[in-house]
Amino acid sequence: QVQLVESGGGLVQAGGSLRLSCKGSGRTFRSDAMGWFRQAPGKERDFVAAISWNGGMTYYADSVEGRLTISRDNIMNTVYLQMNSLKPEDTATYYCAAANRITRSPGEYRYWGQGTQVTVSS
Repeated sequence: QVQLVESGGGLVQAGGSLRLSCKGSGRTFRSDAMGWFRQAPGKERDFVAAISWNGGMTYYADSVEGRLTISRDNIMNTVYLQMNSLKPEDTATYYCAAANRITRSPGEYRYWGQGTQVTVSS
């Protein structure tokens, strides 16, 4: 069974940090681009960040540029999202996903995790 499992979410005060992890199982994701998306209640799922298969290219949403950093460890079959200087508007459920190529479009991602909740208090 192919799975992506996110972890590391939680409650943090504004200005704090969290590190999300997404571990793949059932197949290797070392050839896939990986992305992070987020969805707040009542809103659409938004692109956050993406990384190419070898980590050589990254994309970020304008709203997180300079505060969030995506990285990956292909040996561990894991992708990370380091989140610094968190703001209340970062509150959402965060999802990781895998695609054939690096892209901001959620429709191109084939595998999705179940999500991890991030709540930033003011």
